[in-house]
Amino acid sequence: MLKKKERDPLFTRCKSTLVKKLILMIKFFKWTHVHFFNVNMEVLKIAKQGNDVLVNEQINFPEVMVIGPNGEKMGVKNINDALTLSKYAGLDLVLLNSDPNNPVCKIIDYNKYRYEKQKQIKEAKKKQREQNLELKEYRLSVSIDVGDFETKLRNAKVYLEKGHKIKVTCRFKGRQLAHPELGRDVIMKFAERLSDVSDIEAMPKMEGRSMQLLLAPKK
Repeated sequence: MLKKKERDPLFTRCKSTLVKKLILMIKFFKWTHVHFFNVNMEVLKIAKQGNDVLVNEQINFPEVMVIGPNGEKMGVKNINDALTLSKYAGLDLVLLNSDPNNPVCKIIDYNKYRYEKQKQIKEAKKKQREQNLELKEYRLSVSIDVGDFETKLRNAKVYLEKGHKIKVTCRFKGRQLAHPELGRDVIMKFAERLSDVSDIEAMPKMEGRSMQLLLAPKK
């Protein structure tokens, strides 16, 4: 049974081994070209969706400063030469600086670059949210009545469920300073009742005439 390549009419008509080899080489390079064209189109599609970075043929500067994959400066290159270098390395040409007077491109894997950038943005947003969290203080006392305790407990739970931290404070008056364990018991009872929505971030400690405990939303 003839192989697929031998059923090609042009291939079967060629008696010269050299010509047959040339035909096979042309077919190989044609397949390679189509493969890289499809990959490049996929990269451009992703870049267009991102709408924040120009990559490969999207870059319209005639000359750019090129930075290699390992961070090495390769000098100012004609855009076509820069694209050739990136394709030769099997990577992408990504525009990092769009300043018309000093456009800078780097030869990197665009998909990996995009993933790392999105990861950095996500971490920055997370950090920003953490910085924007408010710290609300709930003041208790050694002799706090049950109703006041329960009211503050309900309010604290709602606040914690919104993602905020709370500080629980017990202030000692007069002779109460001689028995800090009483204030500690009140604070720890408050924390235990909120254990389903919070974790203790800082254990009770004395600061002047007050004892404080810090609770953070449960992760």
